[in-house]
Amino acid sequence: MKMDISIVVPLYNEEESLRELHAWIKRVMQEHGFTYEIIFVNDGSTDGSWHVIEELAKDNAEVHGIKFRRNYGKSPALYEGFGRAEGDVVITMDADLQDSPDEIPELYRMITADGYDLVSGWKKKRYDPLSKTIPTKLFNATARKVSGIKNLHDFNCGLKAYRKDVVKNIEVYGEMHRYIPYLAKNAGFGRIGEKVVHHQARKFGKTKFGGWNRFFNGYLDLISLWFLSTFGVKPMHFFGLLGSLMFVLGFIAVIVVGFGKLYALHHGMPYRLVTESPYFYLALTSMIIGTQLFLAGFIGELIARNSMERNKYQIDKEI
Repeated sequence: MKMDISIVVPLYNEEESLRELHAWIKRVMQEHGFTYEIIFVNDGSTDGSWHVIEELAKDNAEVHGIKFRRNYGKSPALYEGFGRAEGDVVITMDADLQDSPDEIPELYRMITADGYDLVSGWKKKRYDPLSKTIPTKLFNATARKVSGIKNLHDFNCGLKAYRKDVVKNIEVYGEMHRYIPYLAKNAGFGRIGEKVVHHQARKFGKTKFGGWNRFFNGYLDLISLWFLSTFGVKPMHFFGLLGSLMFVLGFIAVIVVGFGKLYALHHGMPYRLVTESPYFYLALTSMIIGTQLFLAGFIGELIARNSMERNKYQIDKEI
């Protein structure tokens, strides 16, 4: 049976907001006549979140749930949710009621009518503390520069819409959920749009992620993603080139040092032993490092594309 929308909601300790979120989503879906499913992914919550999901699933056929045995993070939760999504359009949103389900119909239209592969929300007006908004602005500026996706202002917004083909052809692992637009672009899905969305103040509890911690972790992930997308298939292109360059420079330096001694011997000039020159050791070090980099590239070639089984998570229950 054809389904219009799959809504994937990763969550951690959000029992207070789940019933209200479900009722809000259900109202919007019924008003617009969508066929839909809601996939709640319980990321090792220690409160009563799973009990609430079980109650909702019992009374509502459109509700499904995945329960992790422990807390893995948002990216693993999205990965499992994407794997089970059946809708033509997949919507992701946070469970804390800061993302508005009223945005879903327009996000759906932008995918189905405007032809976007992915539409990312932009929380232009935020209700977060400065400790979260300042790192977010720095992070987004860096992500735009590195990814080349100039039209996105908020890479990390939880409210996004995807064509089904996108979520089935990207791998979200570690903490790469921040870079799903970049992952989609690298997978060949280049029509990426943005929509200004309403951001609401948190109603229950407190944020689960620190601003500055997220910024620094995100920066490191961005470097990893850039390197993998640029040299992941051919690591020898990076390590081999750099290693060869250092080896050649070191080799030339050794020749220059040796030639200097031979020249002095031939003309009866005073000279020092080659091993007394600091340049000899610098040249030798350069050659050794160059060789190691070259070997690193060679080993990288051997293991490139091998399965790491990095997306294996312990699922306790599924409904």
